[in-house]
Amino acid sequence: MARPPIAAIVDEARELQSDVYLVGGTVRDLILGRDFVDVDLTVDGDALKLATAIGEADGTESRFGTLRVERDGHRYDLARARSERYPHPGALPEVEAARIDADLTRRDFTVNALALGLTGSRAGELLAADAALDDLEKGQLAVLHDRSFLDDPTRLFRLARYAARLGFETAPHTRELASTAIANNALDTISGTRIGNELRLLANEPDPVAAFEAVAELGLPWTIEAPLARTALEALPADGRADLLVLACVLGQSEQLVGELDRLGFTATDRDAVAEAAWASHMAQRLARAETRSEIARTVGTSGIETVALAFSQGAPSQSLTWLQHLRHLTLDISGQDLIDNGVPEGPKIGQALQAAKNALYDGDAPDRESQLRVALRAAE
Repeated sequence: MARPPIAAIVDEARELQSDVYLVGGTVRDLILGRDFVDVDLTVDGDALKLATAIGEADGTESRFGTLRVERDGHRYDLARARSERYPHPGALPEVEAARIDADLTRRDFTVNALALGLTGSRAGELLAADAALDDLEKGQLAVLHDRSFLDDPTRLFRLARYAARLGFETAPHTRELASTAIANNALDTISGTRIGNELRLLANEPDPVAAFEAVAELGLPWTIEAPLARTALEALPADGRADLLVLACVLGQSEQLVGELDRLGFTATDRDAVAEAAWASHMAQRLARAETRSEIARTVGTSGIETVALAFSQGAPSQSLTWLQHLRHLTLDISGQDLIDNGVPEGPKIGQALQAAKNALYDGDAPDRESQLRVALRAAE
């Protein structure tokens, strides 16, 4: 994917006569020569005016002075330069307008405390918090102050995400602070939905398995059986949801899983898909006993792609692939109306006849409309 254009928005920014900075991960990735998808901008001024000048804002300015703008298929995240204060551990921050130097000190890790002036009095200047450039060169993640994980425990998840994505080590003192925060139950100070948001972000990383391995290595209470997850991901078709599959591996089998997913703020659709996939080992046992293609299809039923991909990794590889690569794409060329038109009365026989035709289609005995109709009519007699 092409990098979003940055120079294209500079003219609009200049017209507003505001100091505008490229900030955070965007600057970090530019220095590292890494690809990036979104552009993070900070404004010493009115972010809404800049958003309106750049493109179509997605919603209104948040309580933190942030906005998202779409332009030519690219996304720009804008924010007012601000300082933050946490009234108590785990609280959402109270913010107030500030200059860019103060804004950098509120960030999660030194390697993200970077800014590049695009317009205004500091255009062309690279700004960095203390040790930011040294840590970037060393490839290490370090917080900016000792209360970082207590103020915002979601930074524990971000530490794992960045470690996996960037391949960076955690600075020794930062690791000590993280371990202390975890041991002191820092996660109990934030809501289930905030935790769920972080788990969903981890599951959408370029390598979600590595991200959750980093979570476990850090000592957070989520683990993943990496070989099983990677095997299932290899079997997952392009139209499947890798994030849901990985989350099913992480959250595991539990009678309380649906309630836990609700606590974590999952949508009903995603909750049900994860809860089903978490029990894929049961499907794998049944699929392993299926001897015909129609038996495979009946065993899968209406189960999701993610569930079947996990069954592939848990003991039913050939049967799972048969469904994933072939059977799920097969559809009947006849309908109940065709049977009615041929004299079959409305009622349960219609469904039974169509199922017989579908079984014959799966088993290769009724590949076309004529043969399917013949099987269905025979079953309806």
